[in-house]
Amino acid sequence: MQQAVRIAPSILAADFSRLGDEVRAVTAAGADLIHVDVMDGHFVPNLTIGPDMVKALRPHTTLPLDVHLMIAPVDPFIATFAEAGADIITAHVEAGPDIRRTLELVRSLGKKVGISLKPATPAAAIQPLIGLVDLVLVMTVNPGFGGQSFITSQLDKITEIRRMIDASGRMIDLEVDGGINAETARAAVSAGADMLVAGSATFKGGVGAYAANIGRLRAPPDDTRRAAARSS
Repeated sequence: MQQAVRIAPSILAADFSRLGDEVRAVTAAGADLIHVDVMDGHFVPNLTIGPDMVKALRPHTTLPLDVHLMIAPVDPFIATFAEAGADIITAHVEAGPDIRRTLELVRSLGKKVGISLKPATPAAAIQPLIGLVDLVLVMTVNPGFGGQSFITSQLDKITEIRRMIDASGRMIDLEVDGGINAETARAAVSAGADMLVAGSATFKGGVGAYAANIGRLRAPPDDTRRAAARSS
């Protein structure tokens, strides 16, 4: 039986005046992870939060904290986020200068290792690194701001990376982030994703709607595309 799609609500779309309450609420509503977007105003055109926020959130949930570092340089900050309570630390292949060293640093700190690609970056960029990671994050918007529309051209990239993962024989999560709603979630999962980051689609409607929102995102996909990808 196919494993249920895992949902990682992005706190970027939560009420920042009551983040602890929001994290507890989505945890109770059935989220699988909590996604934390870290932006530096340099690598991407926005400035969000730092390790102190991760540390502050840690007591509010037992779920893994899925920390996505959209920063450059990234290496000097990895240990700080690890100490703050991150469970998964994802860096961008474009952040350089030596992404292999970055991934090995995350591993050395006992954290799950993630790698991410911007929409303009081809799947081939991570092929030499697939043996080093626990998670691949495909951005389906240009990183920097929430509320953008899903870039449908990234579905082919998701399928290509699913093939890479399956060929590796390793247990690697394929996460998709950007413009996720009930419709695009179905398309992403059909293309091969098994983990979805959802901000607005999770947090819209207030606390009473969170469980239903997460349930809609988990709706089973049309498996036609995934079956074709696996048989190719």
